[in-house]
Amino acid sequence: MPNAGRKTPRRKTTPAEIAAHYRKLIEDETLQPGADMPSYQEVIKKFETSPTTVNAAYRLLKAEGLIKTVPGVGTTVVEQSDVAITGAARLKRIERTGQPYAPGETVTKHWVGLVSAGDPKIAELLDVEPHDEIVMRRKVHRRPGRPPTLDIACVHTRALADVPELLQEQPFERWWQEIYTERTGREVTRSPERRTARLISNDELTALGIELPNHVAAAVLVVVNVFHDEEGPLEVWEDVYPPGAWQVDSEKP
Repeated sequence: MPNAGRKTPRRKTTPAEIAAHYRKLIEDETLQPGADMPSYQEVIKKFETSPTTVNAAYRLLKAEGLIKTVPGVGTTVVEQSDVAITGAARLKRIERTGQPYAPGETVTKHWVGLVSAGDPKIAELLDVEPHDEIVMRRKVHRRPGRPPTLDIACVHTRALADVPELLQEQPFERWWQEIYTERTGREVTRSPERRTARLISNDELTALGIELPNHVAAAVLVVVNVFHDEEGPLEVWEDVYPPGAWQVDSEKP
């Protein structure tokens, strides 16, 4: 056969694929703010590609505000002190790294309890009656160079039958939904992430450490994720960010 022993040409790596690789490392904070990016020669060798392709990939990351080039210093990861990390981005990081928290991330002001579903929107999303009891788990995520995030998890009480630890005060060492799936065999899926804005509450101001004059109202960015299993809605996440925080697209490849 004329093609016997002939190797199939290796597909060329595109600039978008190289940019996606380093974007994930930056989102995971494997490459932390201020860290040096790999040199062009390192990237050329890693991806078996050309200087032109690497240059195009780095231009994409610069256009997204993720890296910058300083003459005489090199290319470094930009500190994004006003860019918020979304719940969906956190989930992707957990899936990629297996780690519940990013490097340097701390969790404070952890609170757990049974509360009334007083917010009509939360009641609707969990498919419960207004003022029915739900489990609430609330904590503040803090990461160097990032805005703090108030994470409010509202969980349907039916989950307590399988994961009674939901009412324990201390944080889980891993995501509680993984434990739920292990014990029930039910797959949990996430609906598309939603974004909205509303006025910040006094409790949220206190949790985020924000002080405002009594007569001043402030709007906050809220990112919502809803999780379901075969029986219906299971959990609603609200990530609340302080005034002035930006949220970037976390669904890039």
